[in-house]
Amino acid sequence: MKKIIFTENAPAPIGPYNQAVLIGNTLYTSGQIAINPSNGELVISNIEAETQQVMENMKAVLAAAGMTFENVVKSTIFIMNMGDFGTINSVYGSYFDEKTAPARETVQVAGLPKNVNVEISMIAVI
Repeated sequence: MKKIIFTENAPAPIGPYNQAVLIGNTLYTSGQIAINPSNGELVISNIEAETQQVMENMKAVLAAAGMTFENVVKSTIFIMNMGDFGTINSVYGSYFDEKTAPARETVQVAGLPKNVNVEISMIAVI
């Protein structure tokens, strides 16, 4: 049976989906973009701030499910410009212990919702 995960500490869904779904001991998150949940505005002043907001949103979703980044087993990063990879990777990496970091892929895409530069989704296990 699936349990819908929702927190006001992350952006509300802007379509027919949920922030995350917990099935058994596995959490599947929707992609997060850099929307500040307190005011609904995009944080896109620079790629570092944008990536940090994405990770903070993801942190809030994980917390709503009783998890942390230590529970993440798989991440997917979608980026608009592979030239931003180094900065995104640095910010993303600061949220994980490198020795126990999850599996991951990073994909350059032609477009993302609201014309953002980065979107990240995760799978976590209790």
